[in-house]
Amino acid sequence: MNDPIPPALLEAIAFAARAHKPQFRKDNQTPYVSHPFRVCLVVRQLFGVDDPKVLMAAVLHDTVEDTNTDYDDLIEKFGPEVAEWVAQLSKDKRLPEAEREAAYMETLSKAPWQVKVCKLGDIYDNLNDIGYLKPENRKKTFGRLRGYLDCLKKDLPQQARRPYEIVAELLARLENPAR
Repeated sequence: MNDPIPPALLEAIAFAARAHKPQFRKDNQTPYVSHPFRVCLVVRQLFGVDDPKVLMAAVLHDTVEDTNTDYDDLIEKFGPEVAEWVAQLSKDKRLPEAEREAAYMETLSKAPWQVKVCKLGDIYDNLNDIGYLKPENRKKTFGRLRGYLDCLKKDLPQQARRPYEIVAELLARLENPAR
């Protein structure tokens, strides 16, 4: 028999659904919450990570950055460890874009394996959605995602190596479909 799903993970899924309720993906049809749900599935099913706290961070990864949720909300509901991981997965939108991206990449390069695996799941899912972007925007997106992979590779912990390889292979295949 399969292990039961931890109640805290179920609550994180419901929390993400409520937080992202009014949002849509770039196709303007798909509810945005499908993205964090898919990231959680990628981390669990493709990367093989079954730690409930990592899965909670995966499903909550965009709540601070893209909703009215703040760090204190996550501490209160899911504890300081999950809240810290989600914070590390969140860009500071108060900063100008170039400064924001540089700070985010610096954080990712020093992040623990749990954060790196969640970000790799995020990149994997975004790559699978890239067909919705206009061709002229794909190149920019590929470059940004390549930058994230480069910073994630620094001091890559063992637990994140196979997920990294999976994502790097997908990015290479999508960037160069003739290969």
